[in-house]
Amino acid sequence: MAKILKIYPDNPQENLVNEVIKTLKNGGLIIYPSDTIYALGCNIFDIKAMEKLAQIKKVKLEKSKFSIICNDLSHLSDFTRPIDTSVFRFLKSHLPGPFTFILDANKSLPLAYKNHKTIGIRVPDHPIPQLIVEKLGHPIASTSIRDDDEIIEYSTDPELIAEKYDHLVDIVIDSGYGDNVASTIVDLTSGEPEIIRQGKGII
Repeated sequence: MAKILKIYPDNPQENLVNEVIKTLKNGGLIIYPSDTIYALGCNIFDIKAMEKLAQIKKVKLEKSKFSIICNDLSHLSDFTRPIDTSVFRFLKSHLPGPFTFILDANKSLPLAYKNHKTIGIRVPDHPIPQLIVEKLGHPIASTSIRDDDEIIEYSTDPELIAEKYDHLVDIVIDSGYGDNVASTIVDLTSGEPEIIRQGKGII
């Protein structure tokens, strides 16, 4: 059964955040809030956790497109090829924020991302995922939680999310109602921004 932890952005309790970190280090899966929607996350360096994430999303791991959640741009060089100064400035002017930026991947990606030519990078404007990444010491893999409802595309109620994913994840972070608009996906591989999916972020 998933454990529900009430962690609020204005005053996140350190002991609860530490419990999340311990779970991630032990290969667990979490559901966490962001500046857009609630999302599933795990340790990008734990291949078994990544496989579980792929199973939940009903995709093959090698074909998955899980975003990498960072707390700032300092991890860019760990996952992406060198980028132009103009692209870096563009990123810096839009992050943190509700965007997923597609960049050319380097050859040092974690095992689960092997052979991926591009990678999606997110820096959410939300203290909880930022704090998780900071305390964990490296980014996490992430994918959005979709709703089965035909009208509402994304789940917003953490209690309903916890019920649905009760036996699939280890921790659900309840931070109040989430948004139901996903991030804007922007492809920067050509050097010029190309919007792949219009979401919450406005370029």
